[in-house]
Amino acid sequence: MKHDIKQKALRRLKILAGQIRGLQRMVESEKYCIDIIIQSLAAKHALSGMEDLILQNHLMTHVIEQVKSGKSGRAAKEILAIYKLSKTK
Repeated sequence: MKHDIKQKALRRLKILAGQIRGLQRMVESEKYCIDIIIQSLAAKHALSGMEDLILQNHLMTHVIEQVKSGKSGRAAKEILAIYKLSKTK
């Protein structure tokens, strides 16, 4: 994993962990539902940003190596699987 991407992903995960703890406290203290949903959506956005970083790393490292070693079909299959998963809820 590229060092700079790893550091960014870890930072986002730490922020996300804090957001999840905050959501838990909000539910425990019965905060206003819309406020909880807003914070939940912010956490989803943070997780999506982390996923983008990991995908960027994959494209810059693993996919390049797969193509160089003649495994471009595998690379395409993996990316298509991620794409399909991202379209489902």
